Amino acid sequence: MKRVDLSIIILNFNTVDVTRACLSSIRNTKLGGYTIEVIVCDNASSDGSQTMVKKEFPEVTFIENGKNIGFAAGNNPGIKGSKGRYILLLNSDTEVAVNTFTSMITFMDGHPKAGAATCKLVLPDGSMDPACHRGFPTPWVAFSYIAKLEKLFPRTQWFGEYHQGYKDLRIPHEVDCISGAFFMVRREVVAAVGVLDEDYFMYAEDIDWAYRIKQAGWQIWYYPLVSILHKKKQSGRANILRQRRVATEIYFHEYNWLFFKKHYAREYGPIISFLVNSFYVFRLFLLKQWSL
Repeated sequence: MKRVDLSIIILNFNTVDVTRACLSSIRNTKLGGYTIEVIVCDNASSDGSQTMVKKEFPEVTFIENGKNIGFAAGNNPGIKGSKGRYILLLNSDTEVAVNTFTSMITFMDGHPKAGAATCKLVLPDGSMDPACHRGFPTPWVAFSYIAKLEKLFPRTQWFGEYHQGYKDLRIPHEVDCISGAFFMVRREVVAAVGVLDEDYFMYAEDIDWAYRIKQAGWQIWYYPLVSILHKKKQSGRANILRQRRVATEIYFHEYNWLFFKKHYAREYGPIISFLVNSFYVFRLFLLKQWSL
């Protein structure tokens, strides 16, 4: 069997045009001596995505999930069916540069303690997507972010830990958490910590995966010497439809709350847990009222 260096997993759900652009950019990459496989997992799209992928990209392995089962459960069949030394979760709304994969594989091969890594994610306006460079959302970190203290003091570690803006974003370094839009992980890490946690439908599954990887003793790296385009904020929390925005905001809070309950509630004890739980109960109550 031919060795596969990188398995690229793309989850598609009614994003036919951006998925086409993503796959086209992958086809145009330079691989050198490396080999890749591309797997598209589809959550029962109704926009012709299945026909497009099968007709225009016959080299792609296409997995039909049958229904919209969310991000974690949607990607997991691709992860489980992959063969690469490295596995890359790649959002459908991204476009990769010609040297993205060769640079990242070379970096990971040279850093055996790196369990996962990301490149720099660049938004359409040229700014960096801060989600690719994060700290874990402890109660204080989450409070600083929600209370906009990080926005006021982005370069201070005390208030700016969520996006870690106090670090030099021009050079490679370790971070706590990277984005599921470009999440490259070693196969042996997946064997050790498992696939994505399917309790998360949308949001926080990448934080959970990164947390489990770090807990297992692996490093997570941000490698900004190569970048990709992330056409973020075209849907979800920034959608022009108010109902869609609110529904996505509910997901955001529900699954960040789930992360706290799974990983921090016991560590921080009953008082902090009461405060955190009260915040989420109140916030979700308001959001659900606004969604009516």
